[in-house]
Amino acid sequence: MAKLLCPSIMCADFGKLRQEVRELDQAGVDIFHCDVMDGSFVPNMAMGMMAIETVRRNTDKMVDCHLMIENPSSKIDWFIDAGADLIYIHPESERYVSKTLAYIKSRGKLAGLAVNPDTAPMAVAEVLHLCDYLLIMTVNPGFAGQQFLVTVKEKIKMFLEMKKKYHYKVIIDGACSPQIIAELSKMGCDGFVLGTSALFGKEKTYHELIKELRKL
Repeated sequence: MAKLLCPSIMCADFGKLRQEVRELDQAGVDIFHCDVMDGSFVPNMAMGMMAIETVRRNTDKMVDCHLMIENPSSKIDWFIDAGADLIYIHPESERYVSKTLAYIKSRGKLAGLAVNPDTAPMAVAEVLHLCDYLLIMTVNPGFAGQQFLVTVKEKIKMFLEMKKKYHYKVIIDGACSPQIIAELSKMGCDGFVLGTSALFGKEKTYHELIKELRKL
């Protein structure tokens, strides 16, 4: 099965966001990944509603919202109304995780759980049956350009084993270089969030880079 390639829009040039989205779309990406940060759950702020709406208006591809915010349940409708197809929440940020995941699904959208590097698989096992997607963080959330945390590989193996029972898709987020994409694809991961390690800030075009990543 072909891997899902998900450009992190936080790394795009916001001065020409519409053009960036259209070029990425034409290059053949699969899911537009929108990081939302509130400066509280993580020490940074990113992607407001207008930016997400701009992404949505300029592509027919899937758009996800990765909510790195406190109490996401109170704001889920904002992101659905802005056009998100898939919404990730962090279990540490939400008091009633299963209720929020179920609500996302009740609105006809895909529910995702984002798992931090220090979150144990067994800590979230009871809500995996509600997950369509699992976003495994291989860096600490909040900033682009970090180093891949090698220690997370064992946890990835555990979640891939649990996937056989729950049938979610596993997406890797954080320092996804071509080498990491090749290695983890072979392990069985379904997709990768693409930032500065593999896609943005390069001399080659998006079309050339996506074509190369497809071959890994």
